[in-house]
Amino acid sequence: MQKRLLFIVNPRAGRLKSHAPLFDAVEIFSSAGYLVSVRCTSGRGDATDIAASKGAGFDTVVCCGGDGTLSETVTGLMRLEKRPVVGYIPAGTTNDFASCLHIPKDPVVAAKIAVGGVKRRLDVGWFNDRNFVYVASFGAFSATSYNASQAVKNTLGQFAYFLEGIHDLADIRPFGMELEADGEKFDGEYLYGSVSNSTSIGGLVKLKPDEVGMDDGKYELLLVRSPKNPLEIQTLAAALLSQHYEHSGIVFRHVSEVKIHSSQEIRWSLDGEFEPGAPEISIRNDYRALTLMT
Repeated sequence: MQKRLLFIVNPRAGRLKSHAPLFDAVEIFSSAGYLVSVRCTSGRGDATDIAASKGAGFDTVVCCGGDGTLSETVTGLMRLEKRPVVGYIPAGTTNDFASCLHIPKDPVVAAKIAVGGVKRRLDVGWFNDRNFVYVASFGAFSATSYNASQAVKNTLGQFAYFLEGIHDLADIRPFGMELEADGEKFDGEYLYGSVSNSTSIGGLVKLKPDEVGMDDGKYELLLVRSPKNPLEIQTLAAALLSQHYEHSGIVFRHVSEVKIHSSQEIRWSLDGEFEPGAPEISIRNDYRALTLMT
């Protein structure tokens, strides 16, 4: 029986200057013995709908776009009882998750990996009843990726994120909350927080590769406490840049579940896309829920 492959393409992704590589990708899939079906997205949420409604009938689902397209595709596949293998052709502006997985930006090489690479099990996150692939974050810089317009991202590339990050500093403010992470409790005000499974977040926050296990049932919790004076701001910034997680203003843990309570309205980012917060938030790791070609 011939293998079937669903190819989900975001034609507006930042690095898709030409559609020629997509034809090359289809040829690679066909040469690998797949019957290929191509679906293009036209707006937010389309990749999720396509993956959820069509994915069960395919052996492999490959998505082409940014990390947001991958996140949407995975969200759709998580609705299926039996999930197909996933391939990823990164064509976004920063491609944090692809970089962490060492999936190349060359679409032809990435297409070959999607059907001929090594199968790797990956953890998938839950944010209440929503899925995310590699990060849920709030506070300073977390709005950067969804505030920068697609046109600006396409024109300026990763520099667009730094421009938006600088702009965020003018509106920076702490968020008061209570957290419980694998039974350990934290209570205070934080400028930034993330629960992630990647060495790079938004192109701005970096984690040490040896601290990140993408299939270990744990996510990395990073919290930055609100500084009390300008000197603390400088030392905090230096600690983050040098990845000195033992700094008193930083909380860093490997956790499988985080529960958050806050009376404030907090805007979150899931894989670079805006997500409204809630007074009670539960974030958990779904151990090795997906198989990705790398």
